[in-house]
Amino acid sequence: MSVSYRQAFVGQIRKDLRQSGRRLAQTLTPLFFFSVVIALFPLAMTPDSEALAKIAGGVVWVAALLAALLSLQTLFRGDFEDGSLELMALSGVPMWFQVIAKQMAHWLLTGLPLVILAPIAAYSLNLNGDAYITLMMALLLGTLVLSSFGAIGAALTVSVGQGGLLFPVLVLPLIVPALILGAKATEFAAQGRDPGGALSLLAALCILSVSLAPFATAASLRVSLD
Repeated sequence: MSVSYRQAFVGQIRKDLRQSGRRLAQTLTPLFFFSVVIALFPLAMTPDSEALAKIAGGVVWVAALLAALLSLQTLFRGDFEDGSLELMALSGVPMWFQVIAKQMAHWLLTGLPLVILAPIAAYSLNLNGDAYITLMMALLLGTLVLSSFGAIGAALTVSVGQGGLLFPVLVLPLIVPALILGAKATEFAAQGRDPGGALSLLAALCILSVSLAPFATAASLRVSLD
């Protein structure tokens, strides 16, 4: 990796992290939403610990998916509005490379905190203790899928005035497989069954998304800029 590429990569991540610090309320909103959904779910369904334990994995995954969607739809919005997106396109550094940096920054701000909060959320829902490691491993892979595929939808809708309505329609079909595999892996682990198959498929999906999504996102951004 050349020095200019390395500087561009690190610089983009630092820029996004600094901007998130200035917009702390917006940065914390997905995590707050995740916590509220987990806290309210037993009130809406049932306080019975055994019943909650059976659906705990799915609840955590749905809450994490919705929380990630909140932050993803504005991934490129600020850069588009202040002209930074055009500078990225003209910088000489491949757009897909800069997209990877922005996806990494998003994962550090949203995906990683969700992985860390997941055991606390699972404990409040009485998830079987044997499934905690599987839940964190699955979320680690799944949040990378969310950041990668979600960036494609964010790029396609960045110049659309009502992009907030279109974004979930574009992104949900791409990330539902990760939701199903992650929830199944957690469910299998909670039941004492081997979650290896579901985790392997989720890992394959993660590799596919991380490898291909930056190129699709970069192409979508160029279309939005034209």
